[in-house]
Amino acid sequence: MGGYRSFLIALLGVLGGAAGATDSVSATPTTAAGNAGPTSTRAVLTGEQVIQILDQTVDWYRTLGTQQQSANQPSDLLILYANQQTASQVIALAFDIARANAELLSSEAASATSSTAATASTASQSLQVLQKRLDAQRASTQAEIDSNQRDLTAGKGNKADLEAKRSELQSELAMVGARANLLDTMAQFVTQSDAKSASANALKAHIDAIAMSVPTAGVATPVAAAAAPATSSPPAKTAAPTPATPFTSPSSAQDRLGIWDLIQNVLRLSGKLSTINAVDRRTAALEQTFHKISAAPLAQLKALSARSDQLSGQADSAHGDVLKSVRDQLDTLAWLFKQTSDIMLPLGKEEILLQQYRHNLQSWRESVQHQYHDGLGALGVRVGILLLLLAIVFAGAEVWRRLVLRYTHDPRHRYRLLLLRKLTCWTLVVLIIGLTFVTELSTFATFAGLLTAGVAVAMQSVLVSIVGYFFLIGKYGLRVGDRVQIGTVSGEVIDIGLVRMHLMELNPQGPLGATGRVVAFANSIVFQSSNGLFRQIPGVNFSWHETTLRLPDGCNYVAVKEQLLTAVTGVVKEYQDELARQTRQIEKATASNSVGAPTPQVQLRFSAAAVEALIRYPVQPQHEAEIDERVSKELLQVLTDVHASVRHG
Repeated sequence: MGGYRSFLIALLGVLGGAAGATDSVSATPTTAAGNAGPTSTRAVLTGEQVIQILDQTVDWYRTLGTQQQSANQPSDLLILYANQQTASQVIALAFDIARANAELLSSEAASATSSTAATASTASQSLQVLQKRLDAQRASTQAEIDSNQRDLTAGKGNKADLEAKRSELQSELAMVGARANLLDTMAQFVTQSDAKSASANALKAHIDAIAMSVPTAGVATPVAAAAAPATSSPPAKTAAPTPATPFTSPSSAQDRLGIWDLIQNVLRLSGKLSTINAVDRRTAALEQTFHKISAAPLAQLKALSARSDQLSGQADSAHGDVLKSVRDQLDTLAWLFKQTSDIMLPLGKEEILLQQYRHNLQSWRESVQHQYHDGLGALGVRVGILLLLLAIVFAGAEVWRRLVLRYTHDPRHRYRLLLLRKLTCWTLVVLIIGLTFVTELSTFATFAGLLTAGVAVAMQSVLVSIVGYFFLIGKYGLRVGDRVQIGTVSGEVIDIGLVRMHLMELNPQGPLGATGRVVAFANSIVFQSSNGLFRQIPGVNFSWHETTLRLPDGCNYVAVKEQLLTAVTGVVKEYQDELARQTRQIEKATASNSVGAPTPQVQLRFSAAAVEALIRYPVQPQHEAEIDERVSKELLQVLTDVHASVRHG
């Protein structure tokens, strides 16, 4: 306003205003300043500070949503409900403080406007005097112009002089009009509103807008209600939060939780502790903010009290206008004292409420820490039990392995026992881990059933092959080195796996030598009816070969039969003891007496064309080619002799 006052005085000087008017304008603010009030600044906070405090308080108030998400125990809900009541009171008091300070800012703006109004009033009077003077000058100049026009029309005087005079008068009239326009513009300056009042009104609107964004503080509270005791205002009604999870006793829940649930519980409690600590830090920051701003209203109250005592002393000796001025100042002081108290008292309540809020958070923190430590203890016990059980299983598996290696000498039986050990060990490991991690056995049973059904459908062929493996290694099963026939494939077993076996293919034509190819068959072959699996009885390693000969016509068939039998018997005689032993092994393994002796046989058969001799003899696979060749030579020699005797006979 000082710049506007100087500008106004300068304009009046330019317009030719009287010196008395200028003196009046410069003297009026001094008088107004003497009656303006006890303090030059009435508000204890600026508008920016008020908005900053409200933003911080509203942001802190919204942490209730985070607390509500973390509250899942009955004790948590009790603390949360208490915090909601406290937070509702804190946010309401914050808006009371803001509105009370906004009123002080409005009063300060009104006081500044009243001081300026005196200046504006004196300036307005000077403007009116100038306006009247200019109007009179304009009327006089216009009258001269009219008189000059009449003289010019009547032809009185020199026409050139009259026209020059009229032009000069019109210029004077234009100058008077320009000065009048400038006076109108100055009058608009005088009637303009003050910027401080507009700023105070904008602050009030901003406070109301922030209040509408907070459900608890959405309804504006009268400023006078801030001075009422905290117990007189009903607590804000807030709905009890819906629990995120069903309420369960921590101890009973931990007794039936699996390791996975215990880990989740520990992590959830750790997150809850972090949330509580974060809310506590923000509450402490807000408490510190309110503590800092409480110094200004306290100093203001002290200054107002001192000024009131001073004015009371002046009133004892004052009379007339001075006494009236003192009374007005005392009224202003009383209003300012009340408004400042409306800020100071809520600030004191804010500190008390925030301390109670932090006390609630501390109680909540201690409860959660107790649950957290219990959860860690339960988790540690479960993990210890799991490790102990696994250690027992693996120790038992190691003892099993050593006993098998020490007391089982049959490689095949040892392999079976070690395989059974491996399956048993890992089955127990899976069961122990599964039962340790699951929450309830019924859930685990359902899951295991569904999983087993899915695996059985998806891996049907693999599972059948695994089952077939145990059939293959049974009493009459296979072992490496056995010669078998599967369908049309003959081969020697070189590997028996859990899912499939491998054969070294043997040439079915002529001597059974290796073809150089390896054939793989799924173990499920034992369940297929289309392909038979042929193999020797365990401990037996010979087979029967047959050959058919056509005997010459006219020979002694009985004598020839005896010769053929003698020839074949002479070939296999050197293997007869081993063949007899294996025969006895067959009878022992099969409990059958119909096996017969492993001796060569010759049988005569009559056909329409000739008489044939069917010769059967046992051979060992490792000597198969040698025996077949020797038998063929002996039979050929017998036939040659028979043909010779028939020709000479």
